Amino acid sequence: MDNTVLSFLQASKKKTILLSELEQLVGGQASYEDFALLINDLEQKGILTAVKQQGYNQKPIPLANAYRIIQSKIPADFLQEIERFHFILHPLIKLEAYYSLAASEWENDLPYIQHINRFLKEQGLPDDEATAPERSYALVGDEKWIDEKGGKKLLERVGIWSAMNIVYLPDPLMLAVNQLQHAQRDETGLHLVVENKATFHALLEYLPDTMFYSLIYGAGWKITADIIMLDKQLSLQNREHCIYYFGDLDYEGISIWHSLNMRHLALPAIAFYRALLSKPAARGKETQVCNEEALAHFLTYFSFAEQETIRDILGNGGYYPQEALSRAELGAIWRDASWS
Repeated sequence: MDNTVLSFLQASKKKTILLSELEQLVGGQASYEDFALLINDLEQKGILTAVKQQGYNQKPIPLANAYRIIQSKIPADFLQEIERFHFILHPLIKLEAYYSLAASEWENDLPYIQHINRFLKEQGLPDDEATAPERSYALVGDEKWIDEKGGKKLLERVGIWSAMNIVYLPDPLMLAVNQLQHAQRDETGLHLVVENKATFHALLEYLPDTMFYSLIYGAGWKITADIIMLDKQLSLQNREHCIYYFGDLDYEGISIWHSLNMRHLALPAIAFYRALLSKPAARGKETQVCNEEALAHFLTYFSFAEQETIRDILGNGGYYPQEALSRAELGAIWRDASWS
């Protein structure tokens, strides 16, 4: 909107302009409040000065009915600069989006566009895949630019995001390894994934007392994407392994388990869940939505009576957090339960 007004004022041969003309120029592009902010900004910059003799409108943010145009205060036409750069930059860099953006967007992006231009002219489009930090550093010398400083948006704006061959790798699993079980290469590796950090730390000291190969912090939904790192991080490609999952006994925790199980077979850690059912239910997650498919699948691992109890508690807004079990209870269950 401000580009449209600036271009019009710069091209105008008149020394004054009516407010109604400016309103017609903007049309339906913005609300009156935004329009008023723009006119006030142009006044502060000295580009427009109110003709006070013609009065003001009666809107909540009053504007003069007429303004004098101070041509000397209008900045050089950045649209002409964009046109000039069309002939200078690498042909893959598209600048059309900047015609409808504020001049400040162009000014902010131009240094990065010039960095990208140098990269393309010197190296061409990358053939190899790279992570965002790697490509970011190669393009502009700042490894955080793409993910944290608007770089992805700029690359999309100039039409070369997909050509940058950027790959996003899953985060490493946050896990602890049982060194005693690590030597038992001929046995099936057992792994326990827990949803919450507090439970991970509570169980950590008991890991050597169990037959489990690893204890994994699931970090909520993150585990559903990051589980593919298990084989790579533990070199288990040629070994059978079995994953158990223990999360909050609520609709979301059940949905996380279900999603994980669809990616990699994971059994509910029934011994922990049964211990939760012996505790008083908590309240406070009434707004969670039930995934009926996930719940029905989850309940198949429980007795009929347990299924009824879980449905009744969750259906009435109750739930069981993992933290309902003490550190000692968690350790005893993990050590003594049957994990076949």
